[in-house]
Amino acid sequence: MTDTDALTPTEAQSGSFQAQGRVVAGGRGWEWIVEGFALFRRQPGMWILIVLIAGLLFFAVSIIPVLGTLAGALLFPLLSAGLMLGCRAQDQEGTLEIAHLFAGFKYRTGDLVLIGVFNLVCWVLIGFAVAAVVGGGVFMAVMRGGAPGAGISIISALIALLLVAGLSLPLYMATWFAPALIVLQQLAPVAALKSSFYACLKNWIPFLVYGVVLLVLGLLAAIPAGLGYLVLIPVLTASVYTAYCDIFRAGE
Repeated sequence: MTDTDALTPTEAQSGSFQAQGRVVAGGRGWEWIVEGFALFRRQPGMWILIVLIAGLLFFAVSIIPVLGTLAGALLFPLLSAGLMLGCRAQDQEGTLEIAHLFAGFKYRTGDLVLIGVFNLVCWVLIGFAVAAVVGGGVFMAVMRGGAPGAGISIISALIALLLVAGLSLPLYMATWFAPALIVLQQLAPVAALKSSFYACLKNWIPFLVYGVVLLVLGLLAAIPAGLGYLVLIPVLTASVYTAYCDIFRAGE
């Protein structure tokens, strides 16, 4: 089997783990979504129920002043890891259960919380950087006044947007597979973040395809009063697992 040959999730689970990930063909970005939909189709009712429960949990913590943001950041990797365990159980001819959603609270909990802390700290730093750029732009705009000041404001806003995009992309790359690598491969948090980052970096072409397809699907899912997200969110979640299998688990 070559580096760009496709692996089904079940085949991948029987292979050997590649810590830095393997390079896959660009078209695999689309196949991850197709394979994710195949997992969703096995138990659509259960997947939708889990999404609704998770959504209620995030809504409940979001209404808590100040602490809601912190709780949400810590909750996300815990729930994500549980769903990765659920995907593996389903993939290995098992079944997905509601209990899988909370498996992260029982297994490698401390490591998963550290991923949430890392993510939160990084976003705080990104926020400070953006605030500094925007604040500096506003100050300069006030000092210059008139048309020059308006131009400075627009330029600072554009720089802030580029800064968010430039800083958040490597953060997403580092955290994308981290929960799966922690619970499915027992990696330490730092090792999981590094493996996830380098795997995404090496596979930027399939991830570009993956992102474009998800963008289109996201627009389509929003058309029927947003109800399409009841399907798209489970498919997206399962596609993280299928991508993990494809990149990190090579057939022996």
